[in-house]
Amino acid sequence: MAFAEGVLAARGAPGSVHLTEGPGHAFELARAAVAARAAVVCAWGGDGTVNEVTRAVAGSGTALSIVPAGSGNGLARELGLPWDPTQAIGVALGQRERVIDVGDAGGRLFVNLCGIGLDAFVAARFNARPGRRRGLWPYLTIGGREILRYRPREYRIRAGAEEWTERAFVVVCANARQYGGGAVVAPTARPDDGQLEVVTVAARPPLVALRDALHLFRGSLDRAPGVRTVRTPSVEIAGPEPILFHVDGEAVTGGASLTVRIRPAVLRVRVP
Repeated sequence: MAFAEGVLAARGAPGSVHLTEGPGHAFELARAAVAARAAVVCAWGGDGTVNEVTRAVAGSGTALSIVPAGSGNGLARELGLPWDPTQAIGVALGQRERVIDVGDAGGRLFVNLCGIGLDAFVAARFNARPGRRRGLWPYLTIGGREILRYRPREYRIRAGAEEWTERAFVVVCANARQYGGGAVVAPTARPDDGQLEVVTVAARPPLVALRDALHLFRGSLDRAPGVRTVRTPSVEIAGPEPILFHVDGEAVTGGASLTVRIRPAVLRVRVP
């Protein structure tokens, strides 16, 4: 807190610094800043913190900025933001902005991804750990374990004029390319094209799935066998049971169907 206040003071920039006290607090703080007509709200944290601030500022006159400090930092990577906090605060205080889309999964907003299936189970396990130590390694460890025992579900998917049923490991609705940490699930997705990329990975033996997961870190998942990508502004997904999904890594249990759509050009983000 003192560091951020010091950077603001050194630059002669007006602003206030607040520490979050738990889940949902970043949203409340950002909503208060929007009500006070703040020019920018800076989220210092990971994708969960960025998601909370996004929910408050999307569609308002207030811009989002990010100081990356999480496990994946998906949007920060996507936008080429600096990792150094002083430089990142400098970007926040600058005037250059990019207007991007936001995804909406049953009323819950996301900036990177909404995922159903294995990745939602991994997100739920990751967030439920005692102590919740952050970082990429715990996430990979849980993912490697879950991929060996996860049982794919069958989903009915309708995206534009296309409709199909698939037994899938994951169904990802991507506004941006990656989970974070360099794991690229939708290599051709763009956060400012007014479209989602719906990526499905068909069921396969666990060891084959573990091998194919390497495509995530090669940026080649769209060329892997049994992977389908559809570009669409909205998609409806139905399953045999209440759907566990995640928005930017935060797990949510919904109903037996989920509608995911894009909200084009509603988020202003400070960029280098």
